[in-house]
Amino acid sequence: MGGGPAKEVLLIILPLPRPDALISRLQSHHPSLEIRFSQPPSSSSSSLSPTDLYKDVTILVTFSSLPLPPSAPLLDLLQLFSAGSNHISDTPLYRDTDITIATASGIHGPQIAEWVVMTSLVHSHKYKALYELQKAHRWGKKPAGEDPGEGENFRDVRDMVGARLGVLGYGSIGRQVARVGSAMGMEVVAFTAGRRDTEESKRDKGWVVPGTGDVEGRIPGEWWSGLDKESLRRFLARDLDVLLVSVPLTEDTRGFLGKEEFEVLAKGSGEGRGGRKPFVVNIARGPIINQEELVEKLKDGTLGGAALDVTDPEPLPEDSELWDLKNVIVTPHVSGVGQAYTERAFELLDEQLRRREKGEKLLNVVQRKRGY
Repeated sequence: MGGGPAKEVLLIILPLPRPDALISRLQSHHPSLEIRFSQPPSSSSSSLSPTDLYKDVTILVTFSSLPLPPSAPLLDLLQLFSAGSNHISDTPLYRDTDITIATASGIHGPQIAEWVVMTSLVHSHKYKALYELQKAHRWGKKPAGEDPGEGENFRDVRDMVGARLGVLGYGSIGRQVARVGSAMGMEVVAFTAGRRDTEESKRDKGWVVPGTGDVEGRIPGEWWSGLDKESLRRFLARDLDVLLVSVPLTEDTRGFLGKEEFEVLAKGSGEGRGGRKPFVVNIARGPIINQEELVEKLKDGTLGGAALDVTDPEPLPEDSELWDLKNVIVTPHVSGVGQAYTERAFELLDEQLRRREKGEKLLNVVQRKRGY
């Protein structure tokens, strides 16, 4: 980087108090860096950030506080602290430069996997009905022989042993959900954009929380792939009881799931074999699902239920039917938020800086043409 500063400058812009211990540890591992910290100047468009913040910055770490390209002439690495990059895809820095952009994919796996399992069990164990009984101070356990049509029948609850988990998008989050689901006795079916027909292609090459995920790609009993609806429907027809949506939002995946896909899912699911109706879990992005058609299929009984941490739009409007459907769980895009988030993000940043200093390949690099 001819003409650059004597020390490379790393600027961290995060909407939280300065994490002194994490920055000190990072500085001790990378003494040649000058590390600066700032909170976002505002919550508005990143292009409104003060230009003098960036004039000598070579590495920027942030969620979405971005400079206009002329304001950051030395910048050559943008490390996002988010799992995806679609929220910055319309910015000049993304569109009009070739600056390397990397995401924090991998840090969210354990937290989100627990949310997925939690909501799936809340649904399958009828916890909403149980909680209503608790609030009403009613024991509510139905005696043997009582008409199951009166109130809830808790004797038809089924555990997850033998249930089939379809993972639409077998990335870091999907792999950790598969790991936990497999430990519960579930069979895992994976779907990816590209073919994964060799051991090397099945490996997870991104950052992973140690001891989690499926680095070798050995958990799924079946692998399916494609970006067209025909390929998607073949996957959805594979007797799936739980469908996890964990693909990135791209032009290919926008509106990927609608009423026809939900009908294929239901026809090929355990419900079609006399078992449970399919349960849809979305932790990816709201627009991947046609929300109006999802509501329709939740109301007419095609689907058994849904857990949505993301919606379209966000925030979910107060008058949305999703709030009041008994077979739906809605949370405000918080499945990946937790105490370990920042620490794991700094662990990933530490590894990225180490690789950069050694001239090694960075992790989680965004491929702009692919969209993630």
